[in-house]
Amino acid sequence: MTRHERPPQHLHAGRGVGGAVDIWRYAASLARTLHGESYANLGDSMLGVVLREPIGVVSIITPWNFPFLIVSQKLPFALAAGCTAVVKPSEMTSASTFVLGDILLDAGLPAGVVNILAGLGADVGAPMVSHPLVEMVSFTGSTRVGKMTMAAASDTLKKVSMELGGKNGQIVFPDADLKAAADAAVFGGFFNAGECCNAGSRLIVHEAIADDFLAAVKALTSKVTVGDPLDVGTKVGAMISADHMAKVTGYVAEAASIGSTVYSGGKQLASTAGQYLDPTILRGVTQDMAIAREEVFGPVLSVLTFETIEKALHIANNTPYGLSAGVWSASIDTCMSVARGVRSGTVWVNTFMEGYPELPFGGYKQSGLGRELGKRAVEDYTEEKTIQFHRGQRTGWWVG
Repeated sequence: MTRHERPPQHLHAGRGVGGAVDIWRYAASLARTLHGESYANLGDSMLGVVLREPIGVVSIITPWNFPFLIVSQKLPFALAAGCTAVVKPSEMTSASTFVLGDILLDAGLPAGVVNILAGLGADVGAPMVSHPLVEMVSFTGSTRVGKMTMAAASDTLKKVSMELGGKNGQIVFPDADLKAAADAAVFGGFFNAGECCNAGSRLIVHEAIADDFLAAVKALTSKVTVGDPLDVGTKVGAMISADHMAKVTGYVAEAASIGSTVYSGGKQLASTAGQYLDPTILRGVTQDMAIAREEVFGPVLSVLTFETIEKALHIANNTPYGLSAGVWSASIDTCMSVARGVRSGTVWVNTFMEGYPELPFGGYKQSGLGRELGKRAVEDYTEEKTIQFHRGQRTGWWVG
């Protein structure tokens, strides 16, 4: 590693806290660079000034996966802009957000600047979205709930920022570093039990290498340890709930019933301490299947094949989502063509699911609205105000 490089953190499940710290530090630096504009070229008697002011009260609603990390992609930027916030973590994973609240108070944040509420969406989230004194809603969660949130916010024309679902594809060409690509396919499909909006849940492989490449992916998958999330050797831990397990296994069963093949895994593992699904690979998936178009949010990898770059792009774009994608090839022309042709907010080239606070994150289509992170993240939590100063006597009377 050169002295100019640093490891990516915030998108890696095992580095969530370290990545969150990095984001808070980055947001703090942006607080000192937020600025307006002035225009002295409007004539001898006129000066124009553009100010950025805090948008006001921001409602922040976060999901149950990566609860500490995702609130850290929102809250520090709102604070850096000078806003106050009401934060609702998921009722299933709220503890770490309350720990964050204690840390903020210990650090000297005035009481009332950040307000953390626990509860169900209908009881707590809905009023946070509809309340007339809330000026902005920043939401991360499913596209279904995101649409409901956006509709509720429209009654008072609040600003909304949304990071929603994904159905992300990794496209693998024959000239790629196939060993690295296979490892990334397993990581992208199964880390955090696949409960990640950025999960590489679709593996889009060139037909010429499909059999050999998938054999390598299957061999690596067999080495993935499923079990206690607190064990450092575990790669795939428990899923969030029995209801969610039923949803995920339902997708697998439906796909198998209409022509796909369970190439690896697919079985629920016996346990009295949580819900565990053996990492699953499905072959023979077609573009029209629900498992190829909808967000499964579990450790399930759907495999599709292609013959040309045009077909690969068609498959990659043939979902309602556009959050992220990956391309694997030694050819810069191929990588550039895919990176430009995929309608996704992030495209990883010969890597997958890495990230830095400096790089914006968000999606096309039904993957959301707006971007988080990046140098303009603080600006999202501001309003622009134009002030025009006139010097001297006003001339050019309209009447008289």
